[in-house]
Amino acid sequence: MNDYLLSVVLGIVEGLTEFLPVSSTAHLRIAESLLHVSLSDGYWKMYSIVIQLGAILCLPVYFRDRIAKFLSTFPRGERGDRTVLTHPLGLTAVAFVVTAIPSYLLTKVIGKNLESLYAMGTALLLGGIVMWVVDARNAIWEKAGPGASGSPIRIWRMEDMSLGQSIWIGACQILSAVFPGTSRSMATIAAGQLAGMSRASALEFSFFLSIPTMVVATGYTLLKSLRGKGENPIGVSQLTPQQWIILAIGFVVSFLVAYASVAWFMAWVRKRGFAPFAVYRIVIGIVVLVFAARLAG
Repeated sequence: MNDYLLSVVLGIVEGLTEFLPVSSTAHLRIAESLLHVSLSDGYWKMYSIVIQLGAILCLPVYFRDRIAKFLSTFPRGERGDRTVLTHPLGLTAVAFVVTAIPSYLLTKVIGKNLESLYAMGTALLLGGIVMWVVDARNAIWEKAGPGASGSPIRIWRMEDMSLGQSIWIGACQILSAVFPGTSRSMATIAAGQLAGMSRASALEFSFFLSIPTMVVATGYTLLKSLRGKGENPIGVSQLTPQQWIILAIGFVVSFLVAYASVAWFMAWVRKRGFAPFAVYRIVIGIVVLVFAARLAG
């Protein structure tokens, strides 16, 4: 497979999996093994960061109207009952800080797990089970709708979230940083549902939280690589015209595919929930563990 086509394939994989609760890191690692590409190589490592940024940047575009509304109502909110910390933008910032500091301090642990197929397979499997159980518990109440007696779902819109829920979701997001394969979106969505949020509100907050989280994380990693401080660094001056084109193809493809997957995912979840993604995680987790065992044997 030539590098141009390879860039398209990897861009599609990244775009499809970045925001679905199935772990883009694990899928890129699987693609690396199947396509015989070394994503630990300086150039391809930078490539994987660039296409991730492409996927992330689709969110400000997709949610541009919601973002504009939040900015216009900051800090009091649309009903005038919010504060700097409890406004949706403030809640997003709080959750980000709760995640960012411990994740930065645990960078050595994160580095050890990044290349482990065993860690990814286990995280995919266990995360799928957790997601299935949590979503099944809330499914009946989702159908009942707001106001149903005895419902554990108290929050149906992101605007009504509490500070405590934001801190809890931010803390759970740390798992995805330490254990690749957990999936950042799976951790935040399941955490939101456990904290009394509906599928749609948990999913929307997960998307908003991913904007600062992933921009800072990928930007930091890319900067380290370009400055020669990361593993297998590569400088911009070293890139050939062909490599720039490959980067551009991956960036554009991941952006377009991610935009389409976000739009589809929002519509799907409102009607059907997360169970199919949980089953997929369990199956892929088992496949990855078997594959890792064969490689080791």
